[in-house]
Amino acid sequence: MAGGGKKKSAGPPSRVWGTLRTLWQEKHLILFKAEYTFLVAAVLWCLEIVINIWVIQKVAYTEIDWKAYMDEVEGVINGTYDYTQLKGDTGPLVYPAGFVYIFTALYYVTDHGVNIRTGQYLFAAFYLVNLLLVFRIYHRTQKVPPYVFFFVCCASYRIHSIFVLRLFNDPVAMMLLFGAVNLFLDGRWTLGCALYSLAVSVKMNVLLFAPGLLFVLLWEFGLLKTLPRLSLCAAIQLLLGLPFLMENPVGYVSRAFDLGRQFLFKWTVNWRFLPEEVFLSRYFHLALLGAHLLTLLLFAFRRWKRPEESIMVLLKDPAKRVQPLPKLGVDHILLSVSLLPKGLV
Repeated sequence: MAGGGKKKSAGPPSRVWGTLRTLWQEKHLILFKAEYTFLVAAVLWCLEIVINIWVIQKVAYTEIDWKAYMDEVEGVINGTYDYTQLKGDTGPLVYPAGFVYIFTALYYVTDHGVNIRTGQYLFAAFYLVNLLLVFRIYHRTQKVPPYVFFFVCCASYRIHSIFVLRLFNDPVAMMLLFGAVNLFLDGRWTLGCALYSLAVSVKMNVLLFAPGLLFVLLWEFGLLKTLPRLSLCAAIQLLLGLPFLMENPVGYVSRAFDLGRQFLFKWTVNWRFLPEEVFLSRYFHLALLGAHLLTLLLFAFRRWKRPEESIMVLLKDPAKRVQPLPKLGVDHILLSVSLLPKGLV
């Protein structure tokens, strides 16, 4: 008679070992399969820490707007709340009140704006937060092959320049905006609207995303339930701007939200191919504005509604619509909020 019990099986491999084995077997596909977005993004994010430190230590900082920012907020610190009286080396203060509060904090952290190196490391942190937020958006879509992320961050000289070599206010505004987009994707609309309004309070060009945001709010909630969220956005702007509005309301609004402000040709990137006289022409500006408004109208009447329905159906409460609209997915929210309008200069 054969003795002894049955031989025990080796049991299933651990989850970690199984994951490592799968990665090894599919190593040639890691850069091309969207399910590896998180892994590639994590590696690139860690690499970006090293790259930013290297850039800060080895590449010369270029002064453009930082000193002007510090002069502007120093005027507020010294008690000037009339926006028409606030200016720096590059001209008058033309950003909303949220900019003033954030850069006042940076003013103190950087020893009254003198400690540039500390400012660079702070903006490197802003960059890494921005990168996390952008990678999370891509991870949610599962549409973009991971190898693209290398060109989004590591291979981009311009993005490192804007953040750690120039210390512009754009990184702060976009960090808040991408945070808002992430909240929209999570269905946290009210908090997302609050963060979006804070982004607008740092730089007015974030308003370019407003038409797409209005559309998704109306799609999700209808007019009556959208109004409280729009009111929240407006209340945040009023609260932040209150000290300046009380001093000179017309001066604040005309400077912080100046739709007619003239940009200098030497700072443009997207329109560098144009002759300077064309770029500075008011007719060119009006043509761009007209094209932008026409695009929004085309989207409103061709893409933001069903063919058999009126655009006015978006104003109705979702529960009272004859044919309920489907819930917006991640792709629809991104296409509407994030990918439609962009800056023009």
